Amino acid sequence: MQIIECVPNFSEGKKEETFLAMKDSLIGIKKCKLLNLEPDEDYNRVVVTLAGDEIGILDGIIAISKSAAANIDMTHHKGKHPRIGAIDIVPFVPIKNASMEDCVRISEAYAESISEILSVPVFLYENSARNPERKNLSDIRKGEYEGLEEKLKDPKWQPNYGKSIFNPKLGAIVTGARFFLVAYNVNLKTEDIKFAKEIAEILRESGRPKRDESGKIIKINGGSVKEQGRLKNVKGMGISLKKYKITQVSMNLTNYNITPIHLAYEEVKKEAEKRGIEVVGSEIVGLVPLEALIQTGLFYAEGKKLDEKSLVDLSIEKLGLSELNPFHKNEKIIDYMI
Repeated sequence: MQIIECVPNFSEGKKEETFLAMKDSLIGIKKCKLLNLEPDEDYNRVVVTLAGDEIGILDGIIAISKSAAANIDMTHHKGKHPRIGAIDIVPFVPIKNASMEDCVRISEAYAESISEILSVPVFLYENSARNPERKNLSDIRKGEYEGLEEKLKDPKWQPNYGKSIFNPKLGAIVTGARFFLVAYNVNLKTEDIKFAKEIAEILRESGRPKRDESGKIIKINGGSVKEQGRLKNVKGMGISLKKYKITQVSMNLTNYNITPIHLAYEEVKKEAEKRGIEVVGSEIVGLVPLEALIQTGLFYAEGKKLDEKSLVDLSIEKLGLSELNPFHKNEKIIDYMI
């Protein structure tokens, strides 16, 4: 079975009728399954997770994009999350029996179709980007929706698909192919946020500002000097969970083949122990590929031959994934939901 994930983010987090219309748009589309629809009122944004094969995922994302376009008007949109349009971002992710090249091709097919259907400019990012300036989403989003009309006048920011004409209702769309992002948090048994922040800065790839012996940040030409972080393809920060009286090292693992889940967990444990802090399990936010948990299971199996179920169960146990909330395999592992 071929599995491609699509995780579109739409600029609406409050209107239930819009969500119902989006769900209804997927009825009858073969080989495309809605796995999750999670709105956030503060961000005024909804994150949708779709999965299917190459044909199904393209049909599904076009259908739900048309529904969103009919129900969202950016001229009235306000929210805390950065955004450039009603159909803000549409990433395609290879999960099983699909390559990154396949997802690049699908993102281009989506961009070509949707730009014509909705008369909206579309930009390609990540692995679909055609120049370095457009690889990072934050660079494309700079200025957000409010600055888009002026941005489209700049020859450097001509869209990859569609005309360079501002669409006030819909703004613009960013689409592309990327690796599966695992949102992963490790729990620290302390309410002092400074420890979580310190550990996140040490481990995340972007690192932290370098300091001299007195603790002062070293600067050159007005800019702080960075000290490289330990883990590749990891973004991280410290957060507080007052409800549980703990803090977390909150990480995005942007390539679990380079930095697997168990490595992130063990490195947090190592730094926590140095500070006399106990690690009390961890959590995966959203969905996770089976492959990522198999990797972790094999690490903790220490050479023992175990079947798939045992490897997954071992991963859940060793990472303490049910510490805060029960980790239900059939609801968290994307392969099991198809």
